[in-house]
Amino acid sequence: MKIIESALELQQTALALRAQGRRIGLVPTMGNLHDGHLSLIRIAKKRADVVIVSLFVNPTQFGPNEDFAAYPRTFEADRALCEKEGADILFHPAVSEMYPEGTSVSVIETALSRTLCGAARPGHFDGVCTIVAKLFNLALPHVAVFGEKDAQQLRVIRRMVRDLRFPVEIVPGPTIRESDGLARSSRNQYLTPEQRPQAICLRRALDEAHHLFSIGERNPQELLAAMRALIATYPAVKIDYVSIVDDETLQPLSGPISRPALLALAVWVGQPRLIDNATLRP
Repeated sequence: MKIIESALELQQTALALRAQGRRIGLVPTMGNLHDGHLSLIRIAKKRADVVIVSLFVNPTQFGPNEDFAAYPRTFEADRALCEKEGADILFHPAVSEMYPEGTSVSVIETALSRTLCGAARPGHFDGVCTIVAKLFNLALPHVAVFGEKDAQQLRVIRRMVRDLRFPVEIVPGPTIRESDGLARSSRNQYLTPEQRPQAICLRRALDEAHHLFSIGERNPQELLAAMRALIATYPAVKIDYVSIVDDETLQPLSGPISRPALLALAVWVGQPRLIDNATLRP
């Protein structure tokens, strides 16, 4: 596995690979890898000849009250995992490589990023779009893999690719879960032994909504009320949002559910903020 730290070297390498007719797959990450990330690498390997994994903690997607400096940097462990999974190139740039001094251009999405997590984290998805656009221009991938756990991010990236005409196929990777159903996340490591059993409320709330939907409930407000009532039985949990939105536009639904809808929720379990989602298909 080759490790590249220079943005120019990555772009030159990608151009050479394309000239050889090689199909490039990209898996963008911020490091601190877990089984969810590794599943994305496996998907990329099936769809590409060469897999590039980026490890870059992106400062522009952190808000003023979010500690960019405290985000875990676990390069050696991440490198070993990528090598074990068969990644071909590990891109690990410094911040100055991705944001040269005087950087003044960014990519701003103005519709899908304004609800759900975007409402609570203004500017977050602009940072995501900006760094992913840079990675697309450097790695020149034919295909890029993003996890379905970050449902809003996946839809925002798809919209950016569509609107800016990036020649990249966006492939979703299924959410990887713990044995009790909790979605794998880097934030799970911050849960205390007492908090960990409380975190399962996310999956149980989604399951409750799915059950009600399966027996005919189509009123979004009834489903939301059931999810909130279930979460309320977990004393260590504080709700950020529980939403049912249109699966494409991410706008809240008011009338009966008659087309695919996204169930999305975010909660605090102590300090960690955890997210999860599921899709309802009439």
